[in-house]
Amino acid sequence: MFLVDDILMAPARGLFWIFEEIYRAVEEEQANEAESITAKLSELYMMLETGQMAEAEFDAAEKALLDRLDAIKEGTAGGKEEEAEVVIRKSRSQKRAKS
Repeated sequence: MFLVDDILMAPARGLFWIFEEIYRAVEEEQANEAESITAKLSELYMMLETGQMAEAEFDAAEKALLDRLDAIKEGTAGGKEEEAEVVIRKSRSQKRAKS
């Protein structure tokens, strides 16, 4: 009887395995995108500090990147993106307070 059950359930198990692999790949891609966005934000801060970028340009670029980071955070349950955003926003507010 167990052999028949295994044979009948094999397609469902295979399909479930495929969905799990797709889910893992999507999570990994979102994590990589979040890391890429934080790297771009760091680059923007350096450009602002060195005077290569105006404040208005910086604000527009930062808003776009932070919006994308928020969208990624909403799509995942992980905390990595949230922690990175908090650190970035804190450093931004500290820099403005110094000015």
